[in-house]
Amino acid sequence: MTKQELHDKILALVREYCDTYHAPQPWHEGDRLPYASRVYDHEEMENLVDSALEFWLTSGRYVKSFEQQLAAYLGVRFVSVVNSGSSANLLAFMTLTSPLLGERRIRRGDEVITVAAGFPTTVAPIVNYGAVPVFVDVTIPQYNIDVTRLEAALSAKTKAVMIAHTLGNPFDLKAVKDFCDAHGLWLIEDNCDALGSCYTLDGEERLTGTIGDIGTSSFYPPHHMTMGQGGAVYTENPLLNKISRSFRDWGRDCVCASGEDNHCGHRFDGQYGALPKGYDHKYVYSHFGMNLSITDMQAAVGCAQLKKLPDFVARRRQNFAYLKSGLADLADRLILPEAAPNSKPSWFGFLMTCRKGVARNHVVQALEQHGIQTRMLFAGNLVKHPCFDEMRRTGEGYRVVGSLENTDRIMNDTFWVGVYPGMTEEKLAYMVRCIKEAVR
Repeated sequence: MTKQELHDKILALVREYCDTYHAPQPWHEGDRLPYASRVYDHEEMENLVDSALEFWLTSGRYVKSFEQQLAAYLGVRFVSVVNSGSSANLLAFMTLTSPLLGERRIRRGDEVITVAAGFPTTVAPIVNYGAVPVFVDVTIPQYNIDVTRLEAALSAKTKAVMIAHTLGNPFDLKAVKDFCDAHGLWLIEDNCDALGSCYTLDGEERLTGTIGDIGTSSFYPPHHMTMGQGGAVYTENPLLNKISRSFRDWGRDCVCASGEDNHCGHRFDGQYGALPKGYDHKYVYSHFGMNLSITDMQAAVGCAQLKKLPDFVARRRQNFAYLKSGLADLADRLILPEAAPNSKPSWFGFLMTCRKGVARNHVVQALEQHGIQTRMLFAGNLVKHPCFDEMRRTGEGYRVVGSLENTDRIMNDTFWVGVYPGMTEEKLAYMVRCIKEAVR
């Protein structure tokens, strides 16, 4: 048997194994109903094993293919994959600290406008670097930044806005982008919960994550598509792409791919910093970087998932619409979510805020007892968490503009359930019934 014949036989057995032992199982009322889960078939598993047989353990052909395919899907020039969505946010932020950006670089002590009602890794890179997050309130029922607070948050130290599209619902990109353009600020779109969401700007429908200076994605299993652990940073700006690749790959100045030498043709004749002339360019470092790369096996899974992404997005929208219609008669007891104007969300979940007289804890516990998994809107109010204890005591390290009234309301009264593509109409109907019983 030839190498290719053996290879093909192995993949045929993998397909048979997956179709036999990884096929979706029947669901019955009372079974656990997760807020999210992997949706996959034999294509992902075949790609994974194909990569394993090749045994190229770092980034290779599948990484290159995934970056090209994701760039084509998003309609951007540059995509860099990384090992998680959190790393993507870290890399996006650190890119804006590069000395190559001159006076526009973010320095320690500079301010970045953001929100406290979200996931902590949108804010963590700002704090860890030594910049200052400036928190403004959000709106309900869109659960995104209150753009009327932007001007009040601005100071002479403001350098950027870094915010997420909450659970797939785009924030007011026109207002935020106009604000950033007017004041020369960078805009980072945390698109980790919104891959596939669309926003119409100046008459053109575009995918979220592609409108600001840098966008980020996460490919953790609950997200819109998965490769296990993984993320991506994307941009139209060649300089930002060069910087982000440097920070991702140990901070090196060299752009050679793994296993490649002398792509620039000047490996041994350049002059860099205070190094001797001709110092090997593969070991020249222009930033204090990290290693945030992924393996080819992860990207192999991602390549198969990316083919399914348009269908995943369509199913998320359908599932959201089913819940919105099914729960419409609870509008006097629950604030139901609304899409932002000019948007077409790729929903990550279905957010609800309890009105006066409805106790969130009661509703959530009742749903959990019926097997329906629930989630909070992540941190609720991030500045109330233990990680902010020291900063709260000293009054240093962050700034709050106005009140965070809606943020606190979300912390106390809001929860969400899933709309992931593995939901069936049977599951959705069960969820609607249980939510109605719990609320009433």
